[in-house]
Order: sequence, then C-alpha cells, then structure tokens
Amino acid sequence: MNKIESVGKKEFLQLADRMSKLPPYLFGEINKVKYQKRREGIDVIDMAMGNPTDATPATIVSKLCEVVQDSRNHRYSSASGIYNLRREISMLYDQQYGVGLDPENEVIATIGSKEGFAHLCLAIVSPGDFAIVPAPSYPIHNYAVVLAGGKCLSLSIYDDDCFLREIDQVCRTHVPRPRVLFLNYPHNPTAHTVELDFFREIVRLANRHELIVVHDLAYGGISFDDYQPPSFLQVAGAKKVGVEFTTMSKTFNMAGWRIGYCSGNSEIIRGLARVKGYYDYGVFQAIQIASIIGLRDYDHLSKQQSTIYQDRRDTLWNRLSKIGWPKCDLPKAGMFLWAPIPEKFRTLGSMEFSVQLMQNAEVAVSPGIGFGKDGEGFVRFALIENTQRIQQATRQIGKFLQNSSHTGKTL
Repeated sequence: MNKIESVGKKEFLQLADRMSKLPPYLFGEINKVKYQKRREGIDVIDMAMGNPTDATPATIVSKLCEVVQDSRNHRYSSASGIYNLRREISMLYDQQYGVGLDPENEVIATIGSKEGFAHLCLAIVSPGDFAIVPAPSYPIHNYAVVLAGGKCLSLSIYDDDCFLREIDQVCRTHVPRPRVLFLNYPHNPTAHTVELDFFREIVRLANRHELIVVHDLAYGGISFDDYQPPSFLQVAGAKKVGVEFTTMSKTFNMAGWRIGYCSGNSEIIRGLARVKGYYDYGVFQAIQIASIIGLRDYDHLSKQQSTIYQDRRDTLWNRLSKIGWPKCDLPKAGMFLWAPIPEKFRTLGSMEFSVQLMQNAEVAVSPGIGFGKDGEGFVRFALIENTQRIQQATRQIGKFLQNSSHTGKTL
C-alpha cells in the first residue's frame, strides 16, 4: 500500500467529530487499579460507584419470575412503556406529591434515567444550543447535551441563592440565550438538597426566560431525618415548562434492571417518545410488570431502604470524624457522602488521592474531578457497603492517613 492509500485508509477509519468533545473517562484509572487488585485476590471495599449491593425486594423478584413465564411478555414491548406501568406512575405522583398526571400523554417509561436523558437531549437540544447544567455534575447531564450537538454552561450549586441569581443573569446576558436547564436534587455527587420554594423560583425563572427545565429526581425515595425531597412537578405551572426523571434503580435496588420514567410536559414527553420510537422497543415487558409491584408498595420499600442508608450514613460520618478526616456535611437524602480531601493530601488532587487510597487502603472512592472542575478537592463515598464493611474501610483509611509520610508531593 503506498503512502497516499495509507493516509486515506486512516482517515476513513476516524470516529465522528463529536467523539473528540468527550473527555477521557476519569474513573477509568480507579477501575483499572480496582480490577487489578481483585484479580490478585485482594478484597477492595468499593464505595466508588452508586451501584446498590442490596437485593431487589422479594415481591418484585417473585413477580418477575411469574410473568417471565408468559410468552406474551417475550415480544417487543412499547418504547413508551406499557399503559399499566404509566398509570401506576401517575398514581404514585398523586399519592406522594399531590401531582396529577395523564398516564397517556404525560408519563413515559425509559431504559433507566440515563438513556432517557440522552434521548431527550436529541429531542430538545439543537446543534449550537446552550444548556445550563449544575456544577459539579453527574456526567450524563453534561455529555447528553454535547452528544446532541449542544454546549453547556456550568453553574455552581453550592449556594442556592447564588445559583438562582446566576441562572437569571446568564439568561439575561448570554447570546444565544440558554434553552434548557438541568437540575438534580437530591444532588449527585454532593447530596445537596432543596426545599419546594427553590423550585417555585425555578418555575418563575423558566417562564421569564423561556427555559425548558429537566429535573433528575433519581434519589427522591431515599431521605433521612424527616426530610422529604420535593418534586419539581409539585409547583403550580411546572408541567408547562418541564419534566422530571425518576428511576427504579436506587429506591428499589434495581440498577441492573434498567427501568426509569419521565413525567411532565406533554409536548416534551411526545418528543422523547418520538426519538425512542426510532431507537428502541422499550424495557423488557416482564420487568415493567414487576416494577408495578414495587411502585404499589412504595411507602414501605422506600422507608425500609432509607433506614438502611441512614445507618450507613451515620456509621461512615462518625467513623471518618474519629480518624481525623475533615468535617463533612451530613446529607439529608441520597446515597452519597461528599467529603473534602484531608488537608495534607490536597496538592495531590482528587484523582491521585483516590488512586493512592485504593493502592494503600484498598478502599475505592470516586474522585471529585470526575464530576467536573467544581468537584476538585473532594471525593464521593457511596453508601453501598454494609456497616461492617464501612467500619473496616474507615479502619484501613485511618491507617493510611496516619502512616502516610506525604508532605505535598505525589506518594
């Protein structure tokens, strides 16, 4: 093959330009070290990924085992989800939040909320459009926009009043004006929470600036200390400006089942349904039917799981303070603890510190930089291990902190 042919072949095999807009996967190094240690037979205590280790409730599993035997459920399902599931979702919203939803036009099932976000952006974000996203941010909130050809404006969520002012200012001054606002409360990764008045102001801003609002309520079913995460859709007029995603993954320990749903504005739901109609045939129907059982027992199951996570939260928070870790905010909801890196390790950065924690303490956490530059200086602990494992993890971390001779340079 001559030089011209070789060059031409290389260009022919290049990926699409949009791939260059995706950064390297920052959790890859953590996973690489973790998997290597496990291949060596080392017990790594994994508190990095929000991947529940508790079992899916037995009633849901039993229903799946029953309905999976019916060959009618082996066929293609509907991309929007079966009607009985959408009806159950609308009933849950009515019972939990006092929100009325039309199951035919205002609810759609998704293959987990992550798929829903990505396909929704194809429906509402045009090339060149700007979206406001929280900072730090769950990666799909940024990169679903990027893959749709849009651009992100990242605003810090640490101070609610400042965040709201910045939304208003950006919408007034940025050209072109942002089209979409992404929200996520209880927040991943920080576990930050808001009250209903916050969403009232969001709806007011959305109407003023003609913003589409997309709220991620993935952790709405896990809360502590008498706090109840509000739904964005509870605010009068919210359905006129946006939608809300929820998932079965966290509250019901169904992460691998891949089922979630989106509710709210009928036009936005219709747009998502059109995109999904081209891309998929929906969730396996037996899973949808089994999910109905979970939704019907929502109160009991969500309280049961919240109690488990609260015990783990308290154990981790108390144990970290005893080993000299800097004080962390005690989360009121969700399944994460957002923790500042100990002072003497700050110069390492969150990625290198997380790698060192894995190598020396055999505990995996998520580096804050993986959620954007506003996450630097922090690590995220997922409350997925039982209390005994959490106690063991903090003992190992304590030894690492005590024995480390780190003085500002990479270990």
